[in-house]
Amino acid sequence: MQVILGANGIIGEELAKELRTNYTNNIKLVGRNPKKVHPNDILYKGNLLNSEDVNKALVNADIAYMTVGLPYKSDVWLSNWPKIMQNVINACKANNCKLVYFDNTYAYPQNTKVQKENTELNSEGKKGIAKKNAAQLLLKAIAKKEIEAVICRAPEFYGPDKTKGITNTLVFEKLKANKKPKVLLNDNVLRTLIYTPDASKAMALIANHPETYGQTWHLPCDDNRLTYKEIISEISKQLGRTIKYDVLNSFVLKIASFFSSNSKETQELLPRYTIDNIFDSSKFKNKFPDFKVTSYQEGIKTIIKDYQIK
Repeated sequence: MQVILGANGIIGEELAKELRTNYTNNIKLVGRNPKKVHPNDILYKGNLLNSEDVNKALVNADIAYMTVGLPYKSDVWLSNWPKIMQNVINACKANNCKLVYFDNTYAYPQNTKVQKENTELNSEGKKGIAKKNAAQLLLKAIAKKEIEAVICRAPEFYGPDKTKGITNTLVFEKLKANKKPKVLLNDNVLRTLIYTPDASKAMALIANHPETYGQTWHLPCDDNRLTYKEIISEISKQLGRTIKYDVLNSFVLKIASFFSSNSKETQELLPRYTIDNIFDSSKFKNKFPDFKVTSYQEGIKTIIKDYQIK
């Protein structure tokens, strides 16, 4: 059995589809209010902050995927990420279950250096510290050979359907609502974005190859990176009309943070939107050369169609 812990988000849903298509029909979805992706999915209602719930969820499990999302609040992240990670590690040990941890890049420093699997985890932001603490708990368990585990790390999302991320929120959702897209701070620096279905497919591939465990893997992204200016230019090209947009400066974003809790919580991430963001996924591509990475042009086309943007 393969179990998805935190199965309600876009990554968990796409992962469930991929597992059933290519790997197993025995899938359990775990969450506070899990919903079936396929009629034959097994549901388990549980709270990952409750160690007993996590342990019961992983009975008879071969592989557990940790794709949980938490409310976008720094204090919640600092408190809950380490607790959830420790609960999952303990449950995997108790059930002799492998663990696949889906992580983001918040713990990486916000500078122009190329991000690789061995990049130091030293973010100074609260959310970055929370993710660092969780990752280090797992890395320690791997080093001690307490469990077989792998870390799959991804940069910012973009993609169809329920994908959540700054690009979807400020660009595609604005267009869907017939509003002008917004760009944070600088429209002329390179972004590395990951197409959400690619992230889930790649994670399933890594998880079902035993030799990949005990390592960190960057999930695959299109290396032909675009700036936001180029992303919106591509959208304009595909729609056959010129899309105008606003670049939000630091003063506007600071003012917004006084009135919007979400804007306030985003403040610590803003430095990465002033510089090129180069996330390197060559390790994965060398290991799995036949994996087809979705180009930005293909991804944009799919999102436009999915969002019914005219």
